[in-house]
Amino acid sequence: MKAELNKYAEEFKARINKASSVEELTALASELNSKNSPIRQALKSLGDCPPEERKTLGALANSIRDELAAELDKKQGSTGGSKEVNAASFDMTMPGTGTEIGSIHPLYSLIYDLNDAFAQLGFQVYRGPDISSEAFDFDSLNFPQLHPARESMDTYWLDGCAGKVGGERLALRPHLTGASVRFMLDNKPPFRFVYPGQAYRNERTDASHERAFFQYEALIVDREVPFSTVRLMVDTILERVFGRPVKTRMRAGFFPFVEPGFEIDMQCLVCGGKGCSVCKRVGWLEIMPGGPAHPNVLRAGGIDPKEWQGQYVNFGIERILMMKYGIDDLRHFHSGDLRFLKQF
Repeated sequence: MKAELNKYAEEFKARINKASSVEELTALASELNSKNSPIRQALKSLGDCPPEERKTLGALANSIRDELAAELDKKQGSTGGSKEVNAASFDMTMPGTGTEIGSIHPLYSLIYDLNDAFAQLGFQVYRGPDISSEAFDFDSLNFPQLHPARESMDTYWLDGCAGKVGGERLALRPHLTGASVRFMLDNKPPFRFVYPGQAYRNERTDASHERAFFQYEALIVDREVPFSTVRLMVDTILERVFGRPVKTRMRAGFFPFVEPGFEIDMQCLVCGGKGCSVCKRVGWLEIMPGGPAHPNVLRAGGIDPKEWQGQYVNFGIERILMMKYGIDDLRHFHSGDLRFLKQF
């Protein structure tokens, strides 16, 4: 095999010296690096060689490959080589190739802005796993077994989990709230933190719904967390995002992990409150559910509800961006269409 490799090297060097165009040199480089080249074949067959010969043959093959590659580079870049080669390798009259500068996706741009805004209010940022379990996303959040509320968050269960329950039944998280229980188990109150990320639900897509979407949740746990504190925080954050006060309304809502629950709607900025496909013709868009943490959730997180109080709020990132930029279809954010993304 050594003789064959040396013979191939000599023949290849001769072909390099005879090459008179960039095309010929490019073809030789492709041949040298192809899977069928004698050098690559020799390296692949080392496993069939006696152990005492493998090291020597491997070193020889690599040495020849490097030597031939260097000869190719020398011939193509040599000022003393063929005029045809040098002329074709660089044309001073050709226009330059522009380099496009990328930008941050609008979803992540808003998340970073919210991180900064909440940091100024004393919040820390936390991230939970995208693959969670029934224990964290349902059992710990006060969703009783077979309760109808579980059907409203029809998530994607992982293969191999059929018949399993609790921590052994894994799924793509249908919401972020399960991450708050993970945080509470690892930290002692008082604390305030936010945890942005994607959630996944098996549902029909339309102008305001997607199977994978971004949420941004915040939780405050302290001795006393008045409701007025949460309302002031919400108004402050929305004013920071939109650069002006935003008209909102509050109404009752049911969520098993809070008691009592509320939903905050903002006036649809796409239609100015007149009604459109985004707000389902009602002039308002739900952007933020929340409420005081249910005692059972605090207990699941290892916190005594008689001593501590909690308040949840949850932002829909896509919906806030739709309002901010007047976008009428949430699916644009996940389409990967550069014509849309370049506007940001």
